[in-house]
Amino acid sequence: MSSFFETLSLYFSFSFVQYAFIAGVMIAACSSLLGVILVLKRFSYIGDGLSHTAFGAMAIASILKLSGDTLFVLPVTVICAIIILCAKENSKIKGDASVAMISVGALAVGYFLMNIFSPPANLSGDVCTTLFGSTLILTLTKSDMLLSVVISALVIIFFVLFYNRIFAVTFDEDFSFAGGTNTKLINIIMAAVIATIIVLAMNLVGTLLISALIIFPAVSSMQLFKSFKHVTIFACVFSVFCAVAGILISIITGTPVGSTIVIMDIAGFIICKLISLALKRN
Repeated sequence: MSSFFETLSLYFSFSFVQYAFIAGVMIAACSSLLGVILVLKRFSYIGDGLSHTAFGAMAIASILKLSGDTLFVLPVTVICAIIILCAKENSKIKGDASVAMISVGALAVGYFLMNIFSPPANLSGDVCTTLFGSTLILTLTKSDMLLSVVISALVIIFFVLFYNRIFAVTFDEDFSFAGGTNTKLINIIMAAVIATIIVLAMNLVGTLLISALIIFPAVSSMQLFKSFKHVTIFACVFSVFCAVAGILISIITGTPVGSTIVIMDIAGFIICKLISLALKRN
């Protein structure tokens, strides 16, 4: 056991490990908060759709050799999130169809462009890293870490300050609108926040695994709790714990960070489900 802590102490003496740990915890916390909203509004699939959109935008930014690709990827993803979440039910293209069209189209365009313009020697590595986030979280600079912390903190503050309105819009949007709440503005803000978190989470788990980071904490929490407040709090704790465990295990064993975190989420969900079944029998 002492050798285990000595190894951890050695790894945490490196700044890039500290940056990865701090950014991972903050991203996991705010992702879980938004995950509860998306699951309850039956928009769980939006994480997958927007992550594909971000992949396409990142491919374009890479081709254009933009030094700060986040400044390009983020606005594109925000715009797509607003289009998806604010699509009217009476429009010719429904919300789920727009998600499929935007996500699949962006993924195809991104991979197509990377095949044409990227050097063949680096293509498979670049695609794998972007899709699964195997090394991205361990290559964060101090500015990247600070950006993740600031944005994550702003998301948490937004969630706390607008908790009552978010709660009302999540469960009954029509009633909230009738009560004087500007539901369209709230949806637009939430769409922008969700897109921002997805772009940040790409560094943690990659584009293909983002949905797990958003959905598993919320669904696991719902196995044990019924109230919105308790579900939200436990989802946040659950997500942070799995992120911390996943990062530590990946550092010690050398496994990919993103997939290790998701495996921790899966294991946590199974435990919550078993506890829920045991409580029902009693």
